[in-house]
Amino acid sequence: MTEYLDVIMFGALMGAILLGFPVSFSVAGVAIFFAYYGWVVGVMDISLLGAMGQRVFGLLSNEVLIAIPLFVMMGAVLEKSRIAEELLDTMGRLFGQLKGGLGISVVLVGALLAASTGIVGATVVAMGMIALPTMLRAGYDPRVASGIVCTAGTLGQIIPPSTLLIILADVMSNAFQQAQYEQGKFSVEALSVGQYFAAAIIPGLTLVALYLIYILIRGVLRPQDMPSAPPGLARPAPAEIIRAIVPPVLLIFAVLGAILGGVATPTEAASVGAIGALLMAGHRLGVNPRLILLGTGALVVVGVLAGLFPVRLQRSDLGAGSLIAGAGYALMVLLGAVAIILALRAALRERIVQQALDSTLTMTAMIFATILSAGMFSLVFIGLGGEERVAGILNNLPGGPTGALVFSMLFIFVLGFFLDFVEISVIVLPLVAPTLILMGHDPIWLGILIAINLQTSFLTPPFGFSLFYLRGAAPKEVTTGQIYAGVVPFIGLQVIGVLLVWSFPGLATWLPSAIF
Repeated sequence: MTEYLDVIMFGALMGAILLGFPVSFSVAGVAIFFAYYGWVVGVMDISLLGAMGQRVFGLLSNEVLIAIPLFVMMGAVLEKSRIAEELLDTMGRLFGQLKGGLGISVVLVGALLAASTGIVGATVVAMGMIALPTMLRAGYDPRVASGIVCTAGTLGQIIPPSTLLIILADVMSNAFQQAQYEQGKFSVEALSVGQYFAAAIIPGLTLVALYLIYILIRGVLRPQDMPSAPPGLARPAPAEIIRAIVPPVLLIFAVLGAILGGVATPTEAASVGAIGALLMAGHRLGVNPRLILLGTGALVVVGVLAGLFPVRLQRSDLGAGSLIAGAGYALMVLLGAVAIILALRAALRERIVQQALDSTLTMTAMIFATILSAGMFSLVFIGLGGEERVAGILNNLPGGPTGALVFSMLFIFVLGFFLDFVEISVIVLPLVAPTLILMGHDPIWLGILIAINLQTSFLTPPFGFSLFYLRGAAPKEVTTGQIYAGVVPFIGLQVIGVLLVWSFPGLATWLPSAIF
Protein backbone atom coordinates (compact mmCIF):
# COMPACT_ATOMS: atom_id res chain seq x y z
CA MET A 1 0.00 0.00 0.00
CA THR A 2 2.82 2.42 0.84
CA GLU A 3 4.14 2.24 -2.74
CA TYR A 4 0.85 3.75 -3.95
CA LEU A 5 0.74 6.46 -1.29
CA ASP A 6 1.05 9.23 -3.92
CA VAL A 7 -2.01 7.90 -5.78
CA ILE A 8 -3.98 7.55 -2.53
CA MET A 9 -2.97 11.13 -1.64
CA PHE A 10 -4.42 12.46 -4.90
CA GLY A 11 -7.64 10.51 -4.32
CA ALA A 12 -7.88 11.86 -0.77
CA LEU A 13 -7.58 15.40 -2.11
CA MET A 14 -10.49 14.82 -4.50
CA GLY A 15 -12.56 13.38 -1.65
CA ALA A 16 -11.83 16.32 0.67
CA ILE A 17 -12.83 18.84 -1.99
CA LEU A 18 -16.05 16.93 -2.81
CA LEU A 19 -16.95 16.98 0.90
CA GLY A 20 -17.13 20.76 0.64
CA PHE A 21 -14.07 21.87 2.62
CA PRO A 22 -12.41 25.11 1.43
CA VAL A 23 -10.00 24.18 -1.34
CA SER A 24 -6.82 25.75 0.03
CA PHE A 25 -7.32 24.13 3.47
CA SER A 26 -8.13 20.78 1.85
CA VAL A 27 -4.97 20.87 -0.30
CA ALA A 28 -2.67 21.90 2.59
CA GLY A 29 -4.32 19.57 5.10
CA VAL A 30 -4.05 16.50 2.86
CA ALA A 31 -0.42 17.37 2.10
CA ILE A 32 0.56 17.69 5.77
CA PHE A 33 -1.24 14.46 6.75
CA PHE A 34 0.40 12.40 4.00
CA ALA A 35 3.81 14.00 4.59
CA TYR A 36 3.88 12.82 8.21
CA TYR A 37 2.23 9.50 7.44
CA GLY A 38 4.82 8.88 4.70
CA TRP A 39 7.57 9.82 7.16
CA VAL A 40 6.21 7.40 9.78
CA VAL A 41 6.07 4.48 7.32
CA GLY A 42 9.51 5.35 5.93
CA VAL A 43 8.70 6.44 2.35
CA MET A 44 8.94 10.24 2.77
CA ASP A 45 11.94 12.43 3.62
CA ILE A 46 10.31 15.00 5.91
CA SER A 47 13.21 17.44 5.40
CA LEU A 48 11.71 18.20 1.98
CA LEU A 49 9.17 20.41 3.75
CA GLY A 50 12.07 22.73 4.59
CA ALA A 51 11.83 23.99 1.01
CA MET A 52 8.34 25.35 1.70
CA GLY A 53 9.75 28.61 3.08
CA GLN A 54 11.62 29.22 -0.17
CA ARG A 55 8.46 28.52 -2.16
CA VAL A 56 6.47 31.02 -0.10
CA PHE A 57 9.16 33.66 -0.55
CA GLY A 58 9.35 32.91 -4.29
CA LEU A 59 5.59 33.30 -4.64
CA LEU A 60 5.39 36.57 -2.72
CA SER A 61 8.34 38.05 -4.61
CA ASN A 62 7.10 36.91 -8.03
CA GLU A 63 6.64 40.12 -10.03
CA VAL A 64 4.53 38.39 -12.67
CA LEU A 65 1.85 37.32 -10.20
CA ILE A 66 1.56 40.86 -8.80
CA ALA A 67 -0.37 41.61 -12.01
CA ILE A 68 -3.25 39.40 -10.79
CA PRO A 69 -4.70 41.75 -8.11
CA LEU A 70 -4.24 44.74 -10.42
CA PHE A 71 -6.15 43.11 -13.29
CA VAL A 72 -8.82 41.94 -10.85
CA MET A 73 -9.08 45.50 -9.53
CA MET A 74 -9.48 46.83 -13.07
CA GLY A 75 -12.35 44.46 -13.78
CA ALA A 76 -14.02 45.07 -10.42
CA VAL A 77 -14.05 48.86 -10.94
CA LEU A 78 -15.60 48.43 -14.41
CA GLU A 79 -18.25 46.13 -12.97
CA LYS A 80 -19.11 48.18 -9.88
CA SER A 81 -19.30 51.44 -11.86
CA ARG A 82 -21.92 49.79 -14.14
CA ILE A 83 -19.86 50.45 -17.28
CA ALA A 84 -20.26 46.76 -18.18
CA GLU A 85 -24.02 47.02 -17.65
CA GLU A 86 -24.29 50.02 -19.98
CA LEU A 87 -22.27 48.20 -22.66
CA LEU A 88 -24.53 45.15 -22.41
CA ASP A 89 -27.72 47.20 -22.63
CA THR A 90 -26.49 49.15 -25.68
CA MET A 91 -25.31 46.06 -27.60
CA GLY A 92 -28.55 44.23 -26.81
CA ARG A 93 -30.60 47.04 -28.37
CA LEU A 94 -28.21 47.26 -31.34
CA PHE A 95 -28.54 43.57 -32.39
CA GLY A 96 -31.91 42.81 -30.82
CA GLN A 97 -33.97 42.75 -34.03
CA LEU A 98 -31.92 39.91 -35.61
CA LYS A 99 -32.83 36.24 -35.16
CA GLY A 100 -30.54 35.33 -32.28
CA GLY A 101 -29.52 39.00 -32.10
CA LEU A 102 -29.65 39.16 -28.31
CA GLY A 103 -27.44 36.05 -28.14
CA ILE A 104 -24.98 37.63 -30.58
CA SER A 105 -24.85 40.80 -28.46
CA VAL A 106 -24.20 38.77 -25.29
CA VAL A 107 -21.27 36.93 -26.92
CA LEU A 108 -19.76 40.15 -28.31
CA VAL A 109 -20.14 41.92 -24.96
CA GLY A 110 -18.63 38.86 -23.26
CA ALA A 111 -15.59 39.14 -25.55
CA LEU A 112 -15.24 42.89 -24.86
CA LEU A 113 -15.63 42.41 -21.11
CA ALA A 114 -13.17 39.50 -21.22
CA ALA A 115 -10.54 41.72 -22.79
CA SER A 116 -11.21 44.58 -20.38
CA THR A 117 -11.97 42.78 -17.10
CA GLY A 118 -10.86 39.13 -17.28
CA ILE A 119 -13.18 38.23 -14.36
CA VAL A 120 -15.53 35.36 -15.14
CA GLY A 121 -17.72 35.65 -12.04
CA ALA A 122 -18.42 39.37 -12.48
CA THR A 123 -19.24 38.96 -16.18
CA VAL A 124 -21.57 35.97 -15.72
CA VAL A 125 -23.41 37.60 -12.80
CA ALA A 126 -23.78 40.92 -14.64
CA MET A 127 -25.12 39.26 -17.79
CA GLY A 128 -27.29 36.88 -15.76
CA MET A 129 -28.98 39.82 -14.05
CA ILE A 130 -29.29 42.09 -17.12
CA ALA A 131 -29.27 40.05 -20.34
CA LEU A 132 -30.93 36.80 -19.23
CA PRO A 133 -34.28 38.37 -18.17
CA THR A 134 -34.33 40.37 -21.44
CA MET A 135 -33.72 37.19 -23.47
CA LEU A 136 -36.44 35.33 -21.58
CA ARG A 137 -38.92 38.17 -22.13
CA ALA A 138 -38.09 38.05 -25.85
CA GLY A 139 -39.12 34.37 -25.89
CA TYR A 140 -35.71 32.67 -25.81
CA ASP A 141 -35.58 29.03 -24.74
CA PRO A 142 -34.25 29.16 -21.13
CA ARG A 143 -31.66 26.49 -21.94
CA VAL A 144 -30.29 28.41 -24.94
CA ALA A 145 -30.24 31.72 -23.06
CA SER A 146 -28.49 30.18 -20.04
CA GLY A 147 -25.90 28.44 -22.21
CA ILE A 148 -25.07 31.65 -24.09
CA VAL A 149 -24.68 33.70 -20.88
CA CYS A 150 -22.51 31.06 -19.14
CA THR A 151 -20.27 30.56 -22.15
CA ALA A 152 -19.83 34.23 -23.02
CA GLY A 153 -18.83 34.86 -19.42
CA THR A 154 -16.03 32.30 -19.56
CA LEU A 155 -14.26 34.12 -22.40
CA GLY A 156 -12.47 36.08 -19.68
CA GLN A 157 -10.32 33.01 -19.12
CA ILE A 158 -8.89 32.72 -22.64
CA ILE A 159 -8.98 36.28 -24.02
CA PRO A 160 -6.16 38.31 -22.42
CA PRO A 161 -5.65 39.79 -19.94
CA SER A 162 -6.79 36.90 -17.73
CA THR A 163 -5.69 35.46 -14.41
CA LEU A 164 -5.63 31.98 -15.97
CA LEU A 165 -3.05 33.03 -18.58
CA ILE A 166 -0.90 34.78 -15.95
CA ILE A 167 -0.81 31.69 -13.71
CA LEU A 168 -0.40 29.39 -16.72
CA ALA A 169 2.51 31.46 -18.08
CA ASP A 170 4.32 31.21 -14.74
CA VAL A 171 3.73 27.44 -14.45
CA MET A 172 4.64 26.69 -18.08
CA SER A 173 7.77 28.86 -17.92
CA ASN A 174 8.97 26.92 -14.85
CA ALA A 175 8.15 23.62 -16.60
CA PHE A 176 10.02 24.76 -19.73
CA GLN A 177 13.09 25.66 -17.67
CA GLN A 178 12.91 22.33 -15.81
CA ALA A 179 12.72 20.47 -19.13
CA GLN A 180 15.79 22.36 -20.40
CA TYR A 181 17.76 21.47 -17.27
CA GLU A 182 16.87 17.80 -17.75
CA GLN A 183 18.13 18.08 -21.34
CA GLY A 184 21.48 19.28 -20.01
CA LYS A 185 21.01 22.96 -20.98
CA PHE A 186 22.16 25.35 -18.28
CA SER A 187 21.69 28.56 -20.30
CA VAL A 188 17.91 28.28 -20.27
CA GLU A 189 15.21 30.31 -21.99
CA ALA A 190 12.20 31.66 -20.13
CA LEU A 191 8.65 32.30 -21.36
CA SER A 192 6.80 35.52 -20.60
CA VAL A 193 3.20 36.42 -19.86
CA GLY A 194 3.27 38.62 -22.97
CA GLN A 195 3.99 35.59 -25.17
CA TYR A 196 0.98 33.73 -23.76
CA PHE A 197 -1.23 36.81 -24.07
CA ALA A 198 -0.23 37.10 -27.75
CA ALA A 199 -0.70 33.35 -28.29
CA ALA A 200 -4.22 33.39 -26.81
CA ILE A 201 -5.65 36.24 -28.91
CA ILE A 202 -6.34 34.31 -32.15
CA PRO A 203 -7.63 31.13 -30.40
CA GLY A 204 -9.85 33.33 -28.19
CA LEU A 205 -11.32 35.11 -31.21
CA THR A 206 -11.73 31.71 -32.91
CA LEU A 207 -13.91 30.58 -30.00
CA VAL A 208 -15.96 33.79 -30.30
CA ALA A 209 -16.43 33.05 -34.02
CA LEU A 210 -17.53 29.47 -33.25
CA TYR A 211 -20.12 30.72 -30.75
CA LEU A 212 -21.48 33.32 -33.20
CA ILE A 213 -21.69 30.80 -36.06
CA TYR A 214 -23.55 28.36 -33.80
CA ILE A 215 -26.04 31.05 -32.69
CA LEU A 216 -26.66 32.21 -36.28
CA ILE A 217 -27.19 28.65 -37.54
CA ARG A 218 -29.47 27.76 -34.63
CA GLY A 219 -31.39 31.02 -35.18
CA VAL A 220 -32.08 29.93 -38.76
CA LEU A 221 -32.88 26.28 -38.02
CA ARG A 222 -34.86 26.83 -34.79
CA PRO A 223 -36.10 30.45 -34.82
CA GLN A 224 -38.57 29.63 -32.04
CA ASP A 225 -35.61 29.15 -29.67
CA MET A 226 -34.13 32.60 -30.36
CA PRO A 227 -36.76 35.06 -31.65
CA SER A 228 -36.13 38.74 -32.29
CA ALA A 229 -36.37 41.21 -29.43
CA PRO A 230 -39.75 42.93 -28.82
CA PRO A 231 -40.49 45.64 -31.43
CA GLY A 232 -40.62 48.31 -28.73
CA LEU A 233 -36.92 47.94 -27.95
CA ALA A 234 -35.41 51.32 -28.90
CA ARG A 235 -32.37 51.16 -31.20
CA PRO A 236 -29.43 53.08 -29.68
CA ALA A 237 -28.24 56.30 -31.30
CA PRO A 238 -24.73 56.34 -32.87
CA ALA A 239 -23.43 58.63 -30.09
CA GLU A 240 -24.74 56.18 -27.47
CA ILE A 241 -23.01 53.25 -29.21
CA ILE A 242 -19.71 55.16 -29.36
CA ARG A 243 -19.97 56.20 -25.70
CA ALA A 244 -20.57 52.59 -24.59
CA ILE A 245 -18.04 50.79 -26.82
CA VAL A 246 -15.09 53.15 -27.36
CA PRO A 247 -13.86 53.50 -23.71
CA PRO A 248 -13.54 49.72 -23.07
CA VAL A 249 -11.89 49.25 -26.49
CA LEU A 250 -9.38 52.03 -25.77
CA LEU A 251 -8.64 50.45 -22.39
CA ILE A 252 -8.03 47.09 -24.09
CA PHE A 253 -5.62 48.70 -26.58
CA ALA A 254 -3.81 50.56 -23.79
CA VAL A 255 -3.27 47.43 -21.68
CA LEU A 256 -2.60 44.79 -24.35
CA GLY A 257 -0.79 47.25 -26.62
CA ALA A 258 1.61 48.18 -23.82
CA ILE A 259 2.38 44.49 -23.13
CA LEU A 260 2.60 43.23 -26.71
CA GLY A 261 4.48 46.34 -27.86
CA GLY A 262 7.13 45.82 -25.20
CA VAL A 263 6.42 49.23 -23.64
CA ALA A 264 5.41 47.82 -20.24
CA THR A 265 5.58 44.59 -18.28
CA PRO A 266 2.27 42.85 -17.50
CA THR A 267 2.37 44.25 -13.96
CA GLU A 268 2.94 47.81 -15.20
CA ALA A 269 0.23 47.40 -17.85
CA ALA A 270 -2.15 46.06 -15.18
CA SER A 271 -1.61 49.20 -13.11
CA VAL A 272 -2.33 51.27 -16.25
CA GLY A 273 -5.56 49.27 -16.68
CA ALA A 274 -6.62 49.83 -13.06
CA ILE A 275 -6.07 53.61 -13.35
CA GLY A 276 -7.82 53.62 -16.75
CA ALA A 277 -10.84 51.85 -15.26
CA LEU A 278 -10.92 54.39 -12.42
CA LEU A 279 -10.85 57.30 -14.90
CA MET A 280 -13.66 55.65 -16.92
CA ALA A 281 -15.71 55.29 -13.73
CA GLY A 282 -15.12 58.96 -12.85
CA HIS A 283 -16.18 60.07 -16.32
CA ARG A 284 -19.34 57.97 -16.17
CA LEU A 285 -20.24 59.47 -12.80
CA GLY A 286 -20.22 62.88 -14.49
CA VAL A 287 -17.63 64.56 -12.26
CA ASN A 288 -16.08 67.26 -14.46
CA PRO A 289 -15.97 64.92 -17.50
CA ARG A 290 -14.02 67.38 -19.67
CA LEU A 291 -11.19 67.65 -17.16
CA ILE A 292 -11.10 63.86 -16.74
CA LEU A 293 -10.93 63.42 -20.53
CA LEU A 294 -8.19 66.06 -20.75
CA GLY A 295 -6.20 64.42 -17.94
CA THR A 296 -6.59 60.98 -19.49
CA GLY A 297 -5.40 62.33 -22.85
CA ALA A 298 -2.43 64.01 -21.15
CA LEU A 299 -1.39 60.72 -19.49
CA VAL A 300 -1.64 58.89 -22.83
CA VAL A 301 0.42 61.56 -24.60
CA VAL A 302 3.12 61.66 -21.93
CA GLY A 303 3.31 57.87 -21.95
CA VAL A 304 3.91 57.80 -25.71
CA LEU A 305 6.26 60.81 -25.88
CA ALA A 306 8.31 59.79 -22.84
CA GLY A 307 8.90 56.42 -24.50
CA LEU A 308 9.91 58.00 -27.82
CA PHE A 309 11.81 61.00 -26.44
CA PRO A 310 12.91 60.27 -22.86
CA VAL A 311 14.21 63.17 -20.76
CA ARG A 312 16.46 62.53 -17.73
CA LEU A 313 16.29 65.69 -15.67
CA GLN A 314 19.05 64.53 -13.30
CA ARG A 315 21.65 65.00 -16.05
CA SER A 316 23.69 68.22 -15.98
CA ASP A 317 24.19 68.55 -19.75
CA LEU A 318 20.56 69.01 -20.79
CA GLY A 319 19.81 71.53 -23.51
CA ALA A 320 16.95 74.01 -23.64
CA GLY A 321 14.81 71.63 -25.73
CA SER A 322 15.12 68.84 -23.18
CA LEU A 323 14.28 71.19 -20.31
CA ILE A 324 11.18 72.45 -22.13
CA ALA A 325 10.13 68.87 -22.91
CA GLY A 326 10.68 67.89 -19.28
CA ALA A 327 8.53 70.79 -18.08
CA GLY A 328 5.81 69.80 -20.57
CA TYR A 329 5.90 66.20 -19.35
CA ALA A 330 5.61 67.39 -15.73
CA LEU A 331 2.59 69.56 -16.55
CA MET A 332 0.86 66.69 -18.35
CA VAL A 333 1.53 64.35 -15.41
CA LEU A 334 0.12 67.00 -13.05
CA LEU A 335 -3.01 67.30 -15.19
CA GLY A 336 -3.38 63.50 -15.20
CA ALA A 337 -2.95 63.39 -11.42
CA VAL A 338 -5.75 65.96 -10.98
CA ALA A 339 -8.04 63.81 -13.19
CA ILE A 340 -7.19 60.69 -11.17
CA ILE A 341 -7.90 62.49 -7.86
CA LEU A 342 -11.26 63.75 -9.15
CA ALA A 343 -12.22 60.28 -10.40
CA LEU A 344 -11.05 58.67 -7.15
CA ARG A 345 -13.03 61.09 -5.01
CA ALA A 346 -16.19 60.45 -7.02
CA ALA A 347 -15.69 56.68 -6.92
CA LEU A 348 -15.09 56.77 -3.17
CA ARG A 349 -18.24 58.85 -2.65
CA GLU A 350 -20.30 56.29 -4.60
CA ARG A 351 -18.51 53.44 -2.72
CA ILE A 352 -17.29 51.97 -6.02
CA VAL A 353 -13.68 51.76 -4.83
CA GLN A 354 -14.63 50.15 -1.52
CA GLN A 355 -16.69 47.45 -3.23
CA ALA A 356 -14.01 46.88 -5.89
CA LEU A 357 -11.30 46.54 -3.24
CA ASP A 358 -13.44 44.04 -1.31
CA SER A 359 -13.88 41.91 -4.48
CA THR A 360 -10.19 42.23 -5.32
CA LEU A 361 -8.98 41.20 -1.86
CA THR A 362 -11.37 38.24 -1.74
CA MET A 363 -10.37 36.87 -5.14
CA THR A 364 -6.65 37.56 -4.71
CA ALA A 365 -6.58 35.89 -1.29
CA MET A 366 -8.34 32.82 -2.72
CA ILE A 367 -5.91 32.54 -5.65
CA PHE A 368 -2.72 33.04 -3.62
CA ALA A 369 -3.86 30.76 -0.78
CA THR A 370 -4.52 28.03 -3.35
CA ILE A 371 -1.11 28.54 -4.99
CA LEU A 372 0.64 28.40 -1.59
CA SER A 373 -1.16 25.23 -0.48
CA ALA A 374 -0.56 23.66 -3.91
CA GLY A 375 3.16 24.30 -3.46
CA MET A 376 3.09 22.20 -0.29
CA PHE A 377 1.00 19.51 -2.00
CA SER A 378 3.44 19.21 -4.92
CA LEU A 379 6.43 19.00 -2.53
CA VAL A 380 4.85 16.07 -0.67
CA PHE A 381 3.65 14.44 -3.90
CA ILE A 382 7.19 14.59 -5.29
CA GLY A 383 8.57 13.26 -1.98
CA LEU A 384 6.24 10.25 -2.22
CA GLY A 385 7.50 9.48 -5.74
CA GLY A 386 4.52 10.90 -7.61
CA GLU A 387 6.59 12.85 -10.14
CA GLU A 388 8.42 9.72 -11.32
CA ARG A 389 5.11 7.84 -11.50
CA VAL A 390 3.51 10.52 -13.69
CA ALA A 391 6.57 10.70 -15.97
CA GLY A 392 6.59 6.89 -16.24
CA ILE A 393 2.90 6.75 -17.12
CA LEU A 394 3.25 9.42 -19.82
CA ASN A 395 6.40 7.85 -21.32
CA ASN A 396 4.85 4.36 -21.45
CA LEU A 397 1.54 5.34 -23.04
CA PRO A 398 0.87 4.01 -26.54
CA GLY A 399 1.12 6.62 -29.27
CA GLY A 400 4.27 8.32 -28.01
CA PRO A 401 4.11 12.12 -27.55
CA THR A 402 0.65 12.36 -29.15
CA GLY A 403 -0.76 9.61 -26.93
CA ALA A 404 0.71 11.29 -23.84
CA LEU A 405 -0.83 14.63 -24.83
CA VAL A 406 -4.25 13.05 -25.52
CA PHE A 407 -4.17 11.35 -22.12
CA SER A 408 -3.12 14.58 -20.36
CA MET A 409 -5.83 16.63 -22.07
CA LEU A 410 -8.52 14.07 -21.20
CA PHE A 411 -7.25 13.89 -17.61
CA ILE A 412 -7.37 17.70 -17.28
CA PHE A 413 -10.85 17.75 -18.86
CA VAL A 414 -12.15 15.17 -16.33
CA LEU A 415 -10.52 17.02 -13.41
CA GLY A 416 -12.35 20.15 -14.61
CA PHE A 417 -15.61 18.50 -13.51
CA PHE A 418 -14.40 18.69 -9.89
CA LEU A 419 -11.56 21.22 -9.57
CA ASP A 420 -11.09 24.92 -10.31
CA PHE A 421 -8.59 26.10 -12.93
CA VAL A 422 -6.22 27.39 -10.21
CA GLU A 423 -5.92 23.99 -8.52
CA ILE A 424 -5.40 22.19 -11.84
CA SER A 425 -2.84 24.77 -12.98
CA VAL A 426 -0.67 24.72 -9.88
CA ILE A 427 -1.10 21.07 -8.81
CA VAL A 428 -1.39 19.00 -11.99
CA LEU A 429 0.45 21.01 -14.67
CA PRO A 430 3.85 21.10 -12.89
CA LEU A 431 3.71 17.28 -12.89
CA VAL A 432 2.78 16.68 -16.55
CA ALA A 433 4.07 19.75 -18.42
CA PRO A 434 7.86 19.11 -18.12
CA THR A 435 7.47 15.57 -19.49
CA LEU A 436 5.25 16.74 -22.37
CA ILE A 437 7.76 19.48 -23.27
CA LEU A 438 10.62 16.94 -23.14
CA MET A 439 8.63 14.84 -25.61
CA GLY A 440 8.87 17.69 -28.11
CA HIS A 441 5.63 19.65 -27.67
CA ASP A 442 5.95 23.42 -28.12
CA PRO A 443 5.37 25.01 -24.67
CA ILE A 444 3.43 28.00 -26.06
CA TRP A 445 1.12 25.81 -28.16
CA LEU A 446 0.75 23.33 -25.30
CA GLY A 447 -0.14 26.12 -22.88
CA ILE A 448 -2.92 27.46 -25.12
CA LEU A 449 -4.39 23.97 -25.62
CA ILE A 450 -4.46 23.55 -21.85
CA ALA A 451 -5.91 27.06 -21.37
CA ILE A 452 -8.90 26.29 -23.63
CA ASN A 453 -9.33 22.97 -21.82
CA LEU A 454 -9.25 24.72 -18.44
CA GLN A 455 -11.76 27.30 -19.68
CA THR A 456 -14.14 24.39 -20.29
CA SER A 457 -13.93 23.52 -16.57
CA PHE A 458 -16.11 26.58 -15.89
CA LEU A 459 -18.92 24.97 -17.89
CA THR A 460 -18.77 21.30 -16.91
CA PRO A 461 -21.27 20.08 -14.29
CA PRO A 462 -21.46 19.51 -11.40
CA PHE A 463 -18.90 22.07 -10.17
CA GLY A 464 -18.56 24.45 -13.14
CA PHE A 465 -18.15 27.87 -11.57
CA SER A 466 -20.06 29.68 -14.32
CA LEU A 467 -23.03 27.42 -13.61
CA PHE A 468 -22.95 28.39 -9.93
CA TYR A 469 -22.57 32.09 -10.72
CA LEU A 470 -25.54 32.01 -13.10
CA ARG A 471 -27.66 29.95 -10.71
CA GLY A 472 -27.24 32.71 -8.13
CA ALA A 473 -28.11 35.51 -10.58
CA ALA A 474 -30.75 33.87 -12.80
CA PRO A 475 -34.52 34.32 -12.31
CA LYS A 476 -36.24 31.58 -10.30
CA GLU A 477 -38.11 30.24 -13.34
CA VAL A 478 -34.79 29.10 -14.83
CA THR A 479 -33.99 25.70 -13.33
CA THR A 480 -30.56 24.26 -12.60
CA GLY A 481 -31.29 21.46 -15.06
CA GLN A 482 -31.94 23.99 -17.83
CA ILE A 483 -28.63 25.73 -17.09
CA TYR A 484 -26.76 22.40 -17.23
CA ALA A 485 -28.51 21.40 -20.47
CA GLY A 486 -27.83 24.80 -22.04
CA VAL A 487 -24.04 24.58 -21.75
CA VAL A 488 -23.73 21.14 -23.38
CA PRO A 489 -23.55 22.42 -27.03
CA PHE A 490 -20.99 25.01 -25.98
CA ILE A 491 -18.82 22.37 -24.33
CA GLY A 492 -18.84 20.67 -27.74
CA LEU A 493 -17.77 23.97 -29.35
CA GLN A 494 -14.92 24.20 -26.83
CA VAL A 495 -13.77 20.73 -27.90
CA ILE A 496 -13.89 21.89 -31.55
CA GLY A 497 -11.78 24.89 -30.52
CA VAL A 498 -9.18 22.60 -28.95
CA LEU A 499 -9.13 20.43 -32.10
CA LEU A 500 -8.67 23.50 -34.33
CA VAL A 501 -5.67 24.74 -32.33
CA TRP A 502 -4.32 21.16 -32.23
CA SER A 503 -4.68 20.77 -36.01
CA PHE A 504 -3.39 24.26 -36.85
CA PRO A 505 -0.66 25.12 -34.30
CA GLY A 506 -0.03 28.41 -36.10
CA LEU A 507 -3.25 29.76 -34.53
CA ALA A 508 -1.36 29.84 -31.22
CA THR A 509 2.29 30.19 -32.28
CA TRP A 510 2.22 32.69 -35.18
CA LEU A 511 1.47 35.92 -33.31
CA PRO A 512 3.96 35.45 -30.41
CA SER A 513 6.71 34.46 -32.87
CA ALA A 514 5.92 37.54 -35.00
CA ILE A 515 5.90 39.95 -32.04
CA PHE A 516 8.62 38.45 -29.84
